[in-house]
Amino acid sequence: MNVFITGISGFIGGSLGSALAERGEAVRALVHRHQPWSAGPIETVQGDLGDRALLEEACRGIDVVFHCAAALGASRIGEQGFRAVNAEGTRTLLEAARAAGVGRVVHFSSAGVLGHVRGGRIAGEDYPLDPRDVYDRTKLEGERIALQAAGSGQDVVIIRPGWAYGPGDRRTLKLFRAIARKRFVLVGKGRTLQTPVYIDDLIEGTILSAEKGRRGEIYHLAGSEALTVGEIAGLIAEAAGGRLPRVRLPLLPTRAAAWILGGAFRLIKKEAPLNPSRLAFFAHPKPLDIFKARRELGYAPKTPFREGIAKTVAWYRAAGRL
Repeated sequence: MNVFITGISGFIGGSLGSALAERGEAVRALVHRHQPWSAGPIETVQGDLGDRALLEEACRGIDVVFHCAAALGASRIGEQGFRAVNAEGTRTLLEAARAAGVGRVVHFSSAGVLGHVRGGRIAGEDYPLDPRDVYDRTKLEGERIALQAAGSGQDVVIIRPGWAYGPGDRRTLKLFRAIARKRFVLVGKGRTLQTPVYIDDLIEGTILSAEKGRRGEIYHLAGSEALTVGEIAGLIAEAAGGRLPRVRLPLLPTRAAAWILGGAFRLIKKEAPLNPSRLAFFAHPKPLDIFKARRELGYAPKTPFREGIAKTVAWYRAAGRL
């Protein structure tokens, strides 16, 4: 199989590239700024999602495109930058893939399009959508563009992943490091539900989506456990050999501080240490129901959270990052 991956320098895209290369697939990847950290032989194409001609050429001879690229860092790029990548970049890639005769596109959306899953529910793919920030709003625009393409006959499958973690993740490392160094304070009551997914399980589900997913369908790929953020943080602390502090920050004042800090840092085009996007994990439940993926794809996450966290902490320590 010949595959083309966008977002190869990110955690999910890089892990996917490594897994596919190890399986013997021919992997081509779009590189924007940062080189891929994936293992295995990977052909790279330098460019960005705004270059239609380059994307069309990169897609020639490709069986499956995995679109993992996304814009991050609201303070640095603003809403226009988010839309250019997450929405219009998706449109350009899909048009290029269609013109090049690509067989299938697997598009990564976000659980954030759900906004705030209420009442302790576990959200299926048909849960009402209510994105809360610019990242999630533009990811929803990209998701809708992908659905429109599928409705026009293009073979597109959409994935919404759970909270992904595992060896190699630089963004989640910040949380692990804060907990391990006892600099973490839980916000709110710690009852917000999430469905963490170990990276190996997510990658397996992604490949199954390419092989078995139905055109125009959305699949939630998460772990099998719905855990509160208090439980998640507590298990990370346990794996790191410590305990969480008893002190907790009240949600409402912390949310107000996040808005103020986020606005102030936007003026100097830097990412605030606390902003609404970073607070969303603690404030907005997004647990995902994976029944549809189990039934249609044969998706079966194998890694319990406690086991996955132990592997992740061990990898961070071996890499000298924790």
